Amino acid sequence: MIYDLLVAIAIGMCAGLIMLIFLITLFESKIIDGAGHEHFMDFMQTSTIYPLILQIWVTIWVVVFFLWFWRNGGQTIGMRAWRLRLFSTNDKPFGYRRALLRLVCAFGGLGTLLVLFDRKSKLSLQDRLTNTEILVLSKEANHHASWKNIQE
Repeated sequence: MIYDLLVAIAIGMCAGLIMLIFLITLFESKIIDGAGHEHFMDFMQTSTIYPLILQIWVTIWVVVFFLWFWRNGGQTIGMRAWRLRLFSTNDKPFGYRRALLRLVCAFGGLGTLLVLFDRKSKLSLQDRLTNTEILVLSKEANHHASWKNIQE
């Protein structure tokens, strides 16, 4: 989780930088009304909508990171480093809806705490609700060439 947290922070920082550059450009070219503020940061501190837009933009990119990696290959970058992979335990395809439900249920790692108390199946809350399971792969199975689509 720490590996993926670091990657998610980096993605959030890059997404935030892109949006800030875009907003600064709009502010400096007077497309955005500065409401009497000379500097962009003064404007951002008094505005309510633009910081919210920035937060939503960053959140979308972090969510897309997890959804895309779980949906396409079953591994995030951190999971790949630890040879972990997400598998579906039922015959239903693992689509973006299930991936989003899994992300919401994980809620910053809190859903994973269930593993500590469930000694029998060792499934997290997000695994139980989305019919998924995290398995440890062998070194050979962890190579990109041996990946199968998670839908299968």
